[in-house]
Amino acid sequence: MNNGIFTNQETFLAHFRDRMRTTYLVEPEQSSLRQRYNILGMLVKEAMSADWMETNRRLEAGKQKEVYYFSMEFLMGRLITNNLISLGFREVAKAGFAAMGFDLDEAENHEPDPGLGNGGLGRLAACYLDSMASLGIPGFGHCIRYRYGLFRQRIKNGYQEERPDNWLSDGYVWEIRKEEEAEEVPFFGYVEWVNGGMVYRPSGYVRAVPYDVPVVGDGNGFVTSLRLWNAEASKRYPKNRSAFEYEFELQKISGFLYPDDTTEDGKRLRLMQQYFFSCAGVKSVCRKHKAKYGTLKNLAEKAVFHINDTHPTLIIPELMRLLMDDEGYGWDEAWEIVSHCCAYTNHTILAEALEKWPIYIIQPVLPRIFQIIEEINRRFCNGMLEKNAYQDIDRINRLAIISGGVVRMANLCVITCFSVNGVAKLHTEILKTIEMREFYEVFPAKFRNVTNGITHRRWLIHSNPELTGLLDETIGMAWHRNPARLRDFLAFQNDPQVQARISRMKRIRKADLADRILREQNLSISPDSIFDIQVKRLHEYKRQLLNALHIMDVYERLKTDPAFRASYAPHTFIFGAKAAAAYHFAKKVIKLINTIADKINGDPEVEGLLKVVFVENYNVSYAEKIMPAADVSEQISTASKEASGTGNMKFMMNGAITLGTEDGANVEIHELVGDENIFIFGMDSAEVTRLTAERSYRPKTLYDADPNLRRVIDRLIDGSYFTVDANEFREIYDRLLYDDHYFILKDYAAYQAAHERVNAAYKNQTEWLRMSIVNIAQSGGFSSDRSVSEYAETIWNVESLDPRS
Repeated sequence: MNNGIFTNQETFLAHFRDRMRTTYLVEPEQSSLRQRYNILGMLVKEAMSADWMETNRRLEAGKQKEVYYFSMEFLMGRLITNNLISLGFREVAKAGFAAMGFDLDEAENHEPDPGLGNGGLGRLAACYLDSMASLGIPGFGHCIRYRYGLFRQRIKNGYQEERPDNWLSDGYVWEIRKEEEAEEVPFFGYVEWVNGGMVYRPSGYVRAVPYDVPVVGDGNGFVTSLRLWNAEASKRYPKNRSAFEYEFELQKISGFLYPDDTTEDGKRLRLMQQYFFSCAGVKSVCRKHKAKYGTLKNLAEKAVFHINDTHPTLIIPELMRLLMDDEGYGWDEAWEIVSHCCAYTNHTILAEALEKWPIYIIQPVLPRIFQIIEEINRRFCNGMLEKNAYQDIDRINRLAIISGGVVRMANLCVITCFSVNGVAKLHTEILKTIEMREFYEVFPAKFRNVTNGITHRRWLIHSNPELTGLLDETIGMAWHRNPARLRDFLAFQNDPQVQARISRMKRIRKADLADRILREQNLSISPDSIFDIQVKRLHEYKRQLLNALHIMDVYERLKTDPAFRASYAPHTFIFGAKAAAAYHFAKKVIKLINTIADKINGDPEVEGLLKVVFVENYNVSYAEKIMPAADVSEQISTASKEASGTGNMKFMMNGAITLGTEDGANVEIHELVGDENIFIFGMDSAEVTRLTAERSYRPKTLYDADPNLRRVIDRLIDGSYFTVDANEFREIYDRLLYDDHYFILKDYAAYQAAHERVNAAYKNQTEWLRMSIVNIAQSGGFSSDRSVSEYAETIWNVESLDPRS
């Protein structure tokens, strides 16, 4: 339904003109780009309102089970184009804008990327919401309405600078403030025993006000929502505290994503953020559930609280608190409900990312919550002692929620939740056999795998119209609703005409990206070169440094080795990454990459053969330009360290060939496309695990034995390569030689050899294009529709409400 607004060009223009006049008091012809975008967004939201209200009515009237997906991040990207396409309005809007002399693309590009995430965790959550709505799964997201998001990245003199990402400066056209559904979130205070029960006396409250953002299903009239919680002043002001100080402090809760936690104040703020949206979300869900059913006894039958990584773990004790303190349930009854309605997805095996909160932080901030965690821990440990097979005190301490003065959030999730899943086959096996082996021995039935996925609607249909058109012509449009049908494209892998169309598509997408880089960074790159791209969060295990060292070697060989120069296919290496503000070493790697880029891009001897680009402020909208333009997808994390990855899937879906390790979902990509359609190199997870356990790896030995490797690494500090201070990259040099925790030097030779295979393969364009088609055809297995269907069937036990199902 569209309320008639988008019925045809004439009705759209009439509504657009009228709304422009009444809102901004100008005619469309005199309007600004900002005004045109806002009016278009208002009309789209208004047109979808009937579907949104009808979806809510159906859900309120029905008895279906529902999913509440809690995540600290939701990287939604721009919604205007996605909504226009899903609602079937885009062609009318495009024609209407053209009739007024305007470009619809320009208005769409004006929308800011919502500052609600940083990397793969948030992009995955956004894909899952899209798939839930498009499959008719009754699922809703919960997150914080960050005022400034993570940060807006600027590169100055090669260094990353963090600027506030003021994405809400002009409001957000899609959100609806639901002040009537605000919740009070308590903090600090104490707990006392009163009349046979525990009573929590908070010393401060924060008001959580929800803003709902629509999530539009693809052509099915189903509209769910992402609920963003905003921190505001409670009417119950704290005693003995300045009102101005109170409001200033509480604004930090929904101020920034991931505040610096290297200080105690930063740790406390992160903890308060996590409890803030977990508590508000739990209260909101339970309030609506009780209003509908009159009880919370059947909560586990009708609701699933999905904990996406450990950040929302406080759902567990908060739900226990609500059931016991507010509803009067006994411990056993409350535990029965909570342990059957909470599910947990683990996204990492890195110890530093498995959250641990010091008791001295959590106890004063959340005294009642800490008590409940203590009791869950006590009962678990006592239960273990009662089982003959587990009467090992050291083992119990390893599995305990509280040990060594910290609360271990992943342990709390595994002990409580009815389901614990990994996000790729390899990741899940590592959880079961290494990282969480002892938990798996205690709770084998809880563990399962759901490999991550991406929404083909955004990452193919929206981002790559040329490829979408080709697919529609060759295999029909069934793949739009069933992306597994992309496999039909395999039949065309050796078709010369289809290969030529793939080549033209890639050239168009590369030229489009090159135009943006020229416009924004004043750097000219050739669309006829290999676009070798690594875009992802900057972390040592993702090994952007390995890529950088290889580029340094290529540069020197181009200048000194005539045979190498003659055989080298021109390359453009493109990086995009943000480093956490407090992650000093990652920021040093960014400086190194930009320093390499400056040297290479300024050298006329390698002009036309080698360029290096570090794109500034990489985000979802930039990714929509980058993914279709890639020839080579760099997925080079240390084997066993990347849980899954989703960038690998986006590149694959757009025809890039993976150059990667046997890590995360790369393993499953490899299985699908076969040895001949991927470039795999380096150690596997078993070897990495063995070397780590043995502590036998000595990177300095490799450096001493390999003159080529030694030459490249010495360039970091010998002053002959860079014009910066000789000590600028001393830290990187020392880390590589004496603390190469992620085995960069160990995999260096194999990585170089893999690049030589890429270089040779690209010269045979017939074979390269065949490989590209195979990757596109096999990418349907990584659709988030498949992932969400697996969650719905094997974990959530929810049914689709889409009448097309």
